[in-house]
Amino acid sequence: MFNPKYTITIRLLANIKRIAELVTELNGRHFSDVVLFEFERRAREVSAHSSTSIEGNPLPLTDVKRLLKSAPEVARDSEKEVLNYNRALVYLNNTSQEKVSLNLKLVLGIQKMVTDGLVNKFHSGKIRQEPVFVNNPKTRQTVYFPPDHQDVSNLIDELIGYVDSNKNKIDHLILAGIFHKQFVIIHPFIDGNGRTTRLVTKMLLSNMGLNTFNLFSFENYYNNNVTKYFENVGLLGNYYDLKDNIDFTSWLEYFTDGIIDELLRVTGELNKVKVNVDEQLQSHHKLILDHIKKSGFIKDSDYALITKRARPTRYIDFQKLIALELIERQGKGKNSYYILKIKEEG
Repeated sequence: MFNPKYTITIRLLANIKRIAELVTELNGRHFSDVVLFEFERRAREVSAHSSTSIEGNPLPLTDVKRLLKSAPEVARDSEKEVLNYNRALVYLNNTSQEKVSLNLKLVLGIQKMVTDGLVNKFHSGKIRQEPVFVNNPKTRQTVYFPPDHQDVSNLIDELIGYVDSNKNKIDHLILAGIFHKQFVIIHPFIDGNGRTTRLVTKMLLSNMGLNTFNLFSFENYYNNNVTKYFENVGLLGNYYDLKDNIDFTSWLEYFTDGIIDELLRVTGELNKVKVNVDEQLQSHHKLILDHIKKSGFIKDSDYALITKRARPTRYIDFQKLIALELIERQGKGKNSYYILKIKEEG
């Protein structure tokens, strides 16, 4: 029976309280749909880059942004890793509002998504049926021997059972942190362990009550110091020699430090958003933006159906949104239409 050891230290308690304060503050603020759309896109870019970079993916953030924008059908393995991770993020973002429960089917589905086209089908969406070893990427020496494959299924069932039975008893932050480290320790897959762990952890963190959760990239903190992340999340040695003495306390402190860091980072970015943008938008401008969000684009003829404004005035409305860099025009003459403006960065 899985029964993790940890202590609610002064530091950990302070972190939990600080996170609650930041979440309450963010939930009390209002952002336009355009701002939310833009920040969610940025978060997925940073998350896809950070989580795959932790595992050694060489693509810089600028290339990741271009890749996600073009989404090519034919891609190299390094590009597939990023595209797969982004696909999984979109899936989890769409289901985060549904309070999906943690279960084995979900975990296997996420691993299948991140490894699609990268490993053979026998290893995609399946618990490993052979031994694995964790090597130091620099020295290539084995530094960790995970549990035997015969024990993996039971260990995963115990972990999922622990999270499920304690979801109304233990703080979501602690549960997510415990899941994260223990899943890494079990190392249940041939490939995709780290990426799957971080994605499922994001799903568990979505229960912490942050309304704008999709705007955050918690993987970013780990990628800023990968060595420190591995030192905190992993083990060195043989699982069976270590399992009875594993203490999650220092990891939970580090884990919650990272959540605070990311909440503060994105809060700072949100504070830079021009306050006067929303103030300049009238109800007719918001009609245009809402229509684009639902349909992907809007033509003048579409706008004419949902407003009584004259054609010259409609033209002025479009021009104002273009000037505010919220939309851009595509096509010419009668074939012209408007889409949300995707800002280039980096």
